[in-house]
Amino acid sequence: MPDISITQPHSLSQTDARAAAQKVADKLAREYGLTCKWEGDVLRFARSGVEGALTLGERQAALRIKLGFLMSAFASPIEQKVAESMRKTFNA
Repeated sequence: MPDISITQPHSLSQTDARAAAQKVADKLAREYGLTCKWEGDVLRFARSGVEGALTLGERQAALRIKLGFLMSAFASPIEQKVAESMRKTFNA
C-alpha cells in the first residue's frame, strides 16, 4: 500500500489544534467518504481502500495515509490536496 506522510508544524494550543484537525477530518470525510473517530490525540479515519491517522503533537500535526491498490493511482493529487488543506488549517 502506498503511504502518504505529511507533518505540519503549528503553534496552536492543544484545543485549537484539535479543532483544526477536526476541520481537516470533516473535509476528508466529505471529499473521500471517510469515517473518522478520535482516540485520545489521534484522529483515525478509514473507508474501503484508505486508512490513516492524524496525530496531534504539541508543535506539529502528523498525518499518515495508507492507500489501497485502486486508490494508489490518485496518491499524488490526494497528497497535494491534503497537504494544502493542512497548511491552511494549522496556520490559521
